[in-house]
Amino acid sequence: MSNQTLNLDAALYDYLLRHSLREPPVLAALRQETAQHPMGQMQIAPEQGQFMALLVELIGAKRTLEIGVFTGYSALAVALALPREGEVVACDVSEDYTAIAQRYWQQAGVAAKINLRIAPALDTLDGLIAAGEADQFDFAFIDADKSSYDDYYERALVLVRSGGLIVLDNMLWSGRVADPTDTSRRTQTLRDLNEKLHQDSRISLSLVPIADGLALARKR
Repeated sequence: MSNQTLNLDAALYDYLLRHSLREPPVLAALRQETAQHPMGQMQIAPEQGQFMALLVELIGAKRTLEIGVFTGYSALAVALALPREGEVVACDVSEDYTAIAQRYWQQAGVAAKINLRIAPALDTLDGLIAAGEADQFDFAFIDADKSSYDDYYERALVLVRSGGLIVLDNMLWSGRVADPTDTSRRTQTLRDLNEKLHQDSRISLSLVPIADGLALARKR
């Protein structure tokens, strides 16, 4: 028995997927296509998508935010978990990446749930706040440029209701956040944000070692 999180070798990771993952065929097809993409490393792990879908179901989410869409796997996982009247406001700047996403959203029958905004995410988020959408979202997923993570987090705190959940990806950053020799800007940005989240009395927090590290911040 272990009193700390296990390291997953290939055999144990395969066991985890075989005994947990319930990936719909449309999600599996999107993941397989994205794996062939030149930027395929930006794809989230399938167990991460399933975990987020479970969180969405647990909090009874109806309106969600996604900051950073890429080819649309996480938005699709969340949209499939939402009720029929649910909505994902999805922010990205790439028409090329999100064209792949939209094909699969259509195939899955959830395109009507996903409101794609092609614009800098801060512009979209500030526009939502200006339009009176504060406290109107149940869930937010942040997985975009690391330099703006803190700004995305602060906007999400305004837009998500009390009791809602903000999830931030890549917060363990392949272990680089714990490597004192890594002084790169992106690594330091994530270190600083982890410190901020740890001290932030506006949220309840858990930093979970799933995939590249997910920070779960429940707005108080």
